[in-house]
Amino acid sequence: MKALVYKGPEDLQFIDVEDASAGPGEALVRIEAVGICGSDMHAYLGHDDRRPEPLILGHEGAGTIVGGPRDGQRVTINPLVTCGQCDACQSGRENLCPDRQIISMPPREGAFAQFIAIPEKNLVSIPDGVPITKAALAEPLAVSWHAVRLGLEALHPSMSLSAVVLGGGAIGLGAALALRAMGVSDVTIAEPNANRRAFLNAHSDVIAVKQTEETAPLIVDAVGLVATREAASAMVHPGGVILHIGLAEHFGGLDIRRMTLQEVTFIGTYTYTDQDFRDAAAAIFDGRLGPLDWVETRPLSEGASAFADLRAGRSPVPKIILEPWGA
Repeated sequence: MKALVYKGPEDLQFIDVEDASAGPGEALVRIEAVGICGSDMHAYLGHDDRRPEPLILGHEGAGTIVGGPRDGQRVTINPLVTCGQCDACQSGRENLCPDRQIISMPPREGAFAQFIAIPEKNLVSIPDGVPITKAALAEPLAVSWHAVRLGLEALHPSMSLSAVVLGGGAIGLGAALALRAMGVSDVTIAEPNANRRAFLNAHSDVIAVKQTEETAPLIVDAVGLVATREAASAMVHPGGVILHIGLAEHFGGLDIRRMTLQEVTFIGTYTYTDQDFRDAAAAIFDGRLGPLDWVETRPLSEGASAFADLRAGRSPVPKIILEPWGA
């Protein structure tokens, strides 16, 4: 089969690799759409030691089951593989499983390929009429859905329901859409890139602005830079909540003194629970997250140029989706 393989910093090659094969309890999925995630970009730049070369990246996949009792079913893939037996899994917090694995990290190859093997329990059926490219957004939108759920649960009931999201990529936009779906009407996206800001204003009813004096009880950092953590620390209202999703830089930026004196809650969020994934997928399928028309599709064979365009800031879209069977 063909796959887009990470060979080293800024080196992706579309080459022949060994065919994927399903083991016990797994299904073989013909990948038809797979998104480029920020973590894929980190790996591409050589900034993620969890993803050593050579490796097939990609974990935002959807496609069709090949063989077995569910042959021909269209599915979206929850890429987080957990043990199902530990305390975290048994309490519905599978994302904290100590033995968790995720496709695109060893020992599991990713979905920038024509086929992938994945446990059957990780597959969510796609209703008729839902485009496969929209279903492939389930993974990034589940990240946003999970974070927003935690943030709203932590927000004191006396505080107004308004939020600022730092970053207008897929995770940030997804957080804004999840906030809207969960009843928060006053949502602003702070996005410094003018091209992306213009794109968001044309494709979304949330407001995209520069990172200026906007403040809110709930701040979502969907970037994870020192600068965005500094902004979140300054923008959050006393007694408010900072949700931290982004992983761009490891250290620095938080104003711990202000957070302590103003009793600000900081929540780090990682991936999603199985229920969050299914809830986010359902919200996609029934339209609660809007038309989701802010993606661009390209053939997987052109994946290297897609990464280069993202690296150079040439693509304004929040999400590029690659199609392994494209021309």
